[in-house]
Amino acid sequence: MSNQTPKKVTSNRKAELLANVVEHIDIKSFDATPIINSMGKMSFTSRDLARATDIYNMMLEDKDCAVFLTLAGSTSAGGCMDAYADMVENNMVDAIVATGASTVDMDFFEGLGFKHYQAAGTVDDRELRELYIDRIYDTYIDEEDLQHTDGTIYEIANSLERRPYSSREFIKEMGKYLVKHGKKKNSLVKLAYEKNIPIFCPAFTDSSAGFGLVKHQVENPKNYMSIDSVADFRELTDLKIHAGTSVPSHDRRRRAEEFHAGHGCLR
Repeated sequence: MSNQTPKKVTSNRKAELLANVVEHIDIKSFDATPIINSMGKMSFTSRDLARATDIYNMMLEDKDCAVFLTLAGSTSAGGCMDAYADMVENNMVDAIVATGASTVDMDFFEGLGFKHYQAAGTVDDRELRELYIDRIYDTYIDEEDLQHTDGTIYEIANSLERRPYSSREFIKEMGKYLVKHGKKKNSLVKLAYEKNIPIFCPAFTDSSAGFGLVKHQVENPKNYMSIDSVADFRELTDLKIHAGTSVPSHDRRRRAEEFHAGHGCLR
C-alpha cells in the first residue's frame, strides 16, 4: 500500500465484469440430509463427505468434544462463508483456524460491505490488471475495495497499544471494529467476536492485511504493533490442552482409526 490515493478506475467494461455477485449458499433453506446419506453408499469424495458428516454429528452430540473449524480461502470467496457463519451463530464451533485470505480478503472484506463477483468467461489477466480487478480462479475482487480493506487494517493497527499481538488478539479487534462499522450482519469475524470464539490465522500477513500492517510499521518505525507467530503457537497449544479431546467419544477409537487409516488426519 502506498501513501498515494489509488487511481480511480471508471469503465463500462469494469462494471460489466463486476455485474454478477457471488451469493453465499444458505444451508438453512433446504434439507441436505437425504442426499448426503445417499452419498454414504457411493464412492470417492461422495462417501468422504458422508463419513465426515457422520463424524461431525458425533462431535456435536459429545458435550466433552471440542470442535475446531479449519478454513481455506477459496471456499470462502466461492460462496460458503454464510455456512461457516451459521455454524458459529448456532454454537456448533469452539475455535477457528483459518487462512489470511479467509479472514481478511474474504470475510472482513465483505463485512465492510464489499462483494465478490462471478467471472464472466475467459478474460486476459492483463486486462483485469488495467481495470484494477483481482482474480481468484473464476471469482473477481475489485482492487480498489481491497485497498480500502488494507487501509482499515492500517487504521485498526494505529489504534492499538504498541506491542506484539497474536493473530487471535488482532482478529478480535477486527470483529470489534465490524460491530461498530460493519455492513454485513453475519460476518464470521464479527460473529466470532460477539460469541467469544477465537479465530487463529498462523499466516495472517499472507493476505491483503500485510499491506496495512507494513504501512503502520513504516510510519511508526520505532513504535509499532506486530503479529507474534510464537504467541499463536502457544495460545493454540494452551487451548488444545484446555479443551481436551477433539474426537467424539461414541465409538471413538474405531471411527477415529478408520478415518486416520483412509484419509490422513483427525486430531
